[in-house]
Amino acid sequence: MTAFALDGPADRLKAALPRTGGLLRSAADSVPPSGLVLLAIFSVQLGAGFAKELFTALPPSAVVFMRIVASALILGAVSRPKLRGLAWRDWAVGLGFGVILAVMNLSFYEALARLPIGIAVAIEFLGPLGVAIAASRRRVDLLWVALAGAGIALIAPWSESAAVSWLGIGFALVAGACWAGYILLSAAAGQRFPGTTGLSFAMMVSVVVVAPVGITTGGADLLQPSLILIGLGVGLLSSVIPYSLELQALRRMPKHVFGILMSLEPAVAALIGLVLLGEFLHVQQWVAIICIVAASLGATRSA
Repeated sequence: MTAFALDGPADRLKAALPRTGGLLRSAADSVPPSGLVLLAIFSVQLGAGFAKELFTALPPSAVVFMRIVASALILGAVSRPKLRGLAWRDWAVGLGFGVILAVMNLSFYEALARLPIGIAVAIEFLGPLGVAIAASRRRVDLLWVALAGAGIALIAPWSESAAVSWLGIGFALVAGACWAGYILLSAAAGQRFPGTTGLSFAMMVSVVVVAPVGITTGGADLLQPSLILIGLGVGLLSSVIPYSLELQALRRMPKHVFGILMSLEPAVAALIGLVLLGEFLHVQQWVAIICIVAASLGATRSA
């Protein structure tokens, strides 16, 4: 018997069957990278839409807890982080990444509870827009800043009868600032943790950060099987599926093209809100979203 021989029929069957990971990679390879990015965007916004529907049964912080737990369990099973041998700087990056991830999700879901999904995502997008402008530092960036400022001015509730709340805008701005930090810490974690283990580690940290407020506000309702199932779906749609698709797309396309496609996310969010949640936006709000999308596209191209 050679070193390459199998031990028995079960091993021969296992070797004959294609691995699931290989099938998934083959399926992803058959889709153009731009298609993968668009699928990831739709997945994220569908997850946000389903999460918002859960707000009738659970407070936003409890929904965030369910989403992060589901994401951490799935990512942990696929990519288990190795904590032995980590330097203190690795721990600092991983812990900071997890805290930023937790605050970003908490603040975004609180914004989502108070704003239409398209508006919340558009304001949150100021975070990565700021990162792109900081990376470019050209005079033309003043135009993108002005466009983004015009978008916020059009969204802001200047009259008391406006349907948009200042508190919701504040939460969305905090989420945007955390998104900027997420981008920077994600790059740092990618240098210190192999593969997706950095994100997996950050998700576990996020569970610890969110657990006190999520369990307190959710209570016994968190144990309802139907809500657990929806929470699992939100975790898949919002984190696991889009991250996997984006990772595959980034391996096959330039980063600036990826960034340009991601700039479409606020518009997709507004469409998801219209179709899934029945959130009809005013013309002024659509113009605001277009301004922010145009600013993001311009800043990404400049960077």
